[in-house]
Amino acid sequence: MDNITPDQARAALDAADRAREQVAEEVGLPRGYWWAMAAGWLALGAIGQFGPWWLVVAATIAFGAGHAALAARLLDGRRRTGRLQVSVAVAGRRAALVVIGILIALVALTVAAALALDADGAVHAGLWAAVLVAAITGFGGPEILRTLRRRVRA
Repeated sequence: MDNITPDQARAALDAADRAREQVAEEVGLPRGYWWAMAAGWLALGAIGQFGPWWLVVAATIAFGAGHAALAARLLDGRRRTGRLQVSVAVAGRRAALVVIGILIALVALTVAAALALDADGAVHAGLWAAVLVAAITGFGGPEILRTLRRRVRA
């Protein structure tokens, strides 16, 4: 080990950095998380469409609290496999901010779609908007997160 040249040391450090970036790139939220969020979005849409105001408020608070607890657990203890746990230093602290940004965008999309559908005269516009956003979330959630993490280097 005493006979390592500066070029060899640089190559070893570069290889370690590439491996770290590759592992960090694989970190994300499991597909089941996105489908659970889509199901919750549909439930909120149905409750919002057919339930009394107090149930809408309670369900929204419960969904927010449940999502916060689940996402915090999944993002804080990032497990890629049963034998590997990636630290926040590797995965990046901005991943949680990206997820929050995605949620805000999904809420805005739901409201915009509901308003557009309502203006067009659709029956149950809020529910149909929830169906649209739930489909986007369930089918595209992991890819959206991966793309946004890459763009903001989170």
